[in-house]
Amino acid sequence: MAKLPKRPRDTAQLAKFMVEMATGERPKDRPQPSDDAAVRRGLARKEALPPKRRKAIAKKAASARWKGKKGKERD
Repeated sequence: MAKLPKRPRDTAQLAKFMVEMATGERPKDRPQPSDDAAVRRGLARKEALPPKRRKAIAKKAASARWKGKKGKERD
């Protein structure tokens, strides 16, 4: 699935981005998947997996996202 564009850091670009969002020149919601079959497959997979397996998959994904970030401070 395509991601939304990141918010610009520059103040002028951020203002332009916000105006585009308000006027509808940029989409507010995430784009819908073009393949409806992909949505059905995902739902079928979710229903087929037992809760323990889903939890294991979620833990693995979370650890991959946070890998190497434990010792760093946030701004």
